[in-house]
Amino acid sequence: MKKVFVLLLVIAMLTVMAVSGLAKETRLTYWTYQELHKEFMDDAVEVWNEKNPDNQIVLETSVYPYDQMHNKLLIALQSGVGAPDLSDIEISKFANYLKGKTPQLVPLNDVVEPVLDKTIKARFDNYSKGGKYYGMPFHVGAEVMYYNKEYLDAAGVDVDEIVTWDDYVEAGKKVKAATGKPMTTIEVTEHWSYYPLISQAGSDIFAPDGEVILDNETNIKVLQFLKDMIYKHEIAIPAPGGFHHSEEYWAFMNNGGAASLMMPIWYMGRFVQYMPDLKGKMIIRPLPAWEEGGNRSAGMGGTGTVVTIQSKHKDLAVNFLGEAKLSKEASKKLWTVLGFDPVRWDVWDSPEMKADNDYTDYFGKGIFDILLEIKEEINPTVITEKYPKAIDLLKKNVSFKALKEQSMTPEEVLKEAAEELK
Repeated sequence: MKKVFVLLLVIAMLTVMAVSGLAKETRLTYWTYQELHKEFMDDAVEVWNEKNPDNQIVLETSVYPYDQMHNKLLIALQSGVGAPDLSDIEISKFANYLKGKTPQLVPLNDVVEPVLDKTIKARFDNYSKGGKYYGMPFHVGAEVMYYNKEYLDAAGVDVDEIVTWDDYVEAGKKVKAATGKPMTTIEVTEHWSYYPLISQAGSDIFAPDGEVILDNETNIKVLQFLKDMIYKHEIAIPAPGGFHHSEEYWAFMNNGGAASLMMPIWYMGRFVQYMPDLKGKMIIRPLPAWEEGGNRSAGMGGTGTVVTIQSKHKDLAVNFLGEAKLSKEASKKLWTVLGFDPVRWDVWDSPEMKADNDYTDYFGKGIFDILLEIKEEINPTVITEKYPKAIDLLKKNVSFKALKEQSMTPEEVLKEAAEELK
């Protein structure tokens, strides 16, 4: 009888332990449009579960095409049903989800504010409203210049003597004369050439109060500068394929098409993946400044990860997101796994950021030393409810009409776009 009692007791204890274990496992759903983000978050879940054995997470991720995911999420939030616990939202779409007095997203201030002074705050401002932070960025997206050192050497150009945009133009003339190659390419169907330059110049599409300033004097001068590089100085050409993410463009650059390219630091992955023949030839430097001592970068692009108010596990989702993207360990993995420049600058000088990997093999060492130089030179961008429409106008009208078709002057096309936004 005693043996039976002990056996029953053991079974009961095992049952309690098993039930207890199951009760601590929480399923969270996550939507994204980027397969690489899924892999990163899966790794983050493993780390979370190792640190929190009594509070396990199972992340159910759905990867959708870009437009489908954003439309599906917007409908779910507007209808009040069907939204996931967590979701990515690309920066040019983010304003659509902040409309109204109360966004259908959970503020992340509890996990953002404790480390905000160790980050590039401007990147969080992109996803904020009324002092509340609703999106967690993957990266800074610091704009840099990628130079083909072989071409610069052939022209006798010292890359470190290119300080201002005027210096860049003069260097471009030498490169063109020595190699026959254009100094750079300029997007005419996307916004990655024009938008960072107006941000670097201290301007924007909108003023902080939301006023449309797209057609201000600074922005007109910047667009004229890009046009002059193509048609007056003849050191630049419209990007083959129209933009820097076309297969035609990658083939052009891989064959040594141009001597330099301005894009965010996250574009390194495109070089490594799509332009293998340039390995060992490309080096990274800050942007030339508009004037000596001026800003040498801009923060461009990005994706904010959010927690929706439909989540039944809001606190857990917020805490997991903070650990997944803002801890020191996670910030280092954003570089080692994804090749992104994490928003926490206090890890930029850590040994992990200096260790050899695919990117240092391709571009050389010291990438984060450059980012440390320019971390205070990145202006915030003003995101309003009209931001998605503004980006569409920059993509479809502004650069194409002024730089490719030449059907309108920079001033005319910017005033036309500004009127459409007002």
